[in-house]
Amino acid sequence: MKFSKIKQHIYSKIASGEWPENHPVSSENALANQFSVSRMTARRALQELADEGLVIRSKGSGTYVAPLKSQTSFMAIRNIADEIRARNHDYEAHVHTLKQVPASLQVAEQLGLEPGAPVFYSVITHSENGLPVQVEERFVNPAVVADYLRQDFTYITPHEYLSAVAPLTEASHQIEAVTPSTQVCEWLELTKPEPCLRIIRRTWSDAGVVTYAVLTHPGSRFVLGGHLTFKP
Repeated sequence: MKFSKIKQHIYSKIASGEWPENHPVSSENALANQFSVSRMTARRALQELADEGLVIRSKGSGTYVAPLKSQTSFMAIRNIADEIRARNHDYEAHVHTLKQVPASLQVAEQLGLEPGAPVFYSVITHSENGLPVQVEERFVNPAVVADYLRQDFTYITPHEYLSAVAPLTEASHQIEAVTPSTQVCEWLELTKPEPCLRIIRRTWSDAGVVTYAVLTHPGSRFVLGGHLTFKP
């Protein structure tokens, strides 16, 4: 689609660093002329980019590249390493915990297991350009993913591994604003507590519930956006 070509053009300019944060973005008229499309098509492309948090539109002053916080969509299950590398930034993972634990009542309920049943537990900090942008606490059903504890998650993310061995068929999200615990502040390298966004996610494969994950992002380093297209 024509508006997708405009979006890809702007993605490339931002990812390459040619258009840094706060750089002006071509106007609707300029994009319409450049890509031989209607102004409405150009407007749609810019609005979707704004919905995704990549640009900021200001009536009267134009469109600008948004501050380069970590950006993601609540409507998609994406690999955080791919998102960071797509911005031509450095990705790094630090594994704090990778072990088997007994399922608490809450975890057992989420994974469809009996309380006290063995589950796999990992805590990983994902960093962008050396700055932590997400703490991933994940509980995994051993009956579905038996080799989870044998993986090197500094080399491959849990998302990449789980997508390969237990392809996603269903997911649920719960999103909330939280004040981080002292431990989470330490993992995120926050000098003092700040508002964080927490995404609680459950995923399923054909074999049943795969994981229950809690993803915590510092508000100052993270943007949550998305765009929906409704078809009749």
